[in-house]
Amino acid sequence: MSVIYLDNNATTSVAPEVFESMIPFFTEKYGNASSMHTFGGQVGKSIQDAREKVAAMLGAQPEEIVFTSCGTESDSTAVMSALQAQPEKKHVITTRVEHSALIALGQHLEQKGYELTYLGVDSKGRLDLDELEEGELSILHSEITKMLLRIREQDAALKKEKMHLADSLADIAHQLRTPLTSANLILSLLEKDPDEKERRAFVRETEELLVRMDWLLTSLLKLSRLDAGVVVFQKEPVDGYDLINAALRPLLIPMELHGIVVQTDVRKSAPSKSASSQPDSPVVIQGDSGWLAEAVQNILKNCIESIGDNGKIEIGLTDTVLFTEISIHDSGPGFESAELPRIFDRFYSGKSTGSTGRAGYGIGLALCRMIILRQGGTVTAKNHPQGGAVFVIRFPK
Repeated sequence: MSVIYLDNNATTSVAPEVFESMIPFFTEKYGNASSMHTFGGQVGKSIQDAREKVAAMLGAQPEEIVFTSCGTESDSTAVMSALQAQPEKKHVITTRVEHSALIALGQHLEQKGYELTYLGVDSKGRLDLDELEEGELSILHSEITKMLLRIREQDAALKKEKMHLADSLADIAHQLRTPLTSANLILSLLEKDPDEKERRAFVRETEELLVRMDWLLTSLLKLSRLDAGVVVFQKEPVDGYDLINAALRPLLIPMELHGIVVQTDVRKSAPSKSASSQPDSPVVIQGDSGWLAEAVQNILKNCIESIGDNGKIEIGLTDTVLFTEISIHDSGPGFESAELPRIFDRFYSGKSTGSTGRAGYGIGLALCRMIILRQGGTVTAKNHPQGGAVFVIRFPK
């Protein structure tokens, strides 16, 4: 006899794709995520990746996502956090029809000295506010309190934004000062009437500085537009293979000059299927094709600067039932462990100077992260076990 289960609100079977994703953590990656050793650290990294993915889907910040073991723990965490935030409040209002876990929590709070009011509900499940003493005044007080909290939050956000603006202006001035100082130095050397060979070298270096400054100003303008919220991203189907080609196209000549080889691997549905240069059916990402190409291109530029001459870049495009993923693996030196948490921070240039012999501006990857997050995706960076850096962009379905 087949079973028809009608209590999925309480518990439900695990989806096959979720079960498959969790198998490694039951058999191979079972370290304690809070441990200091690497075996546990990789589990902690996986949890953080999951936290960022959930935050992107909800439009929240990763630090706002708290994982719990069950509904009871979630309910208790919410109630106790509210009470700890307002320790002067000792009166809790709930209902007589709450889950047994919350009823038990209420009994525990009464033992701790809290006053509990249990409201009844009518035949339609609506609260009976008449049971409250001076019910309307209590509701008014609650609404005023909520309004005050919102005003305080907005005030704190405005102060934080003002400080961020001041810091950003200082960073922008610093970023512009470096190429301007170099240009002034070259001009002073040109005044000494160098020979033709040196003059050409100085002119070429000045042209490179001007190109870098143009890119810097353009990128800063894009960041400011994103910060101001004036950018409207188009929500349209984007062919993943075309997206990668669009990002690669402006970089083909520089890569050829440096002897950099690019290998693209597109996989559909399951990792076990054979790879091909292009899928039979397109791998589709929902987003703005122009801005997504900008994000991928900034990662590719970072890889080119990192690997130097005669290197290799491997680009993977994977489509699963849960997400679409773009992975970019370069043959460079990778990252130092201390750098990884700050790779996508604005104006963080890192300790490595790459093949160019100079540190970057710390803008390209920050711009990339903002573009991806604003379109519901996630982007992470790590070191590949076989060497080099790996960037992973994911868009949940």
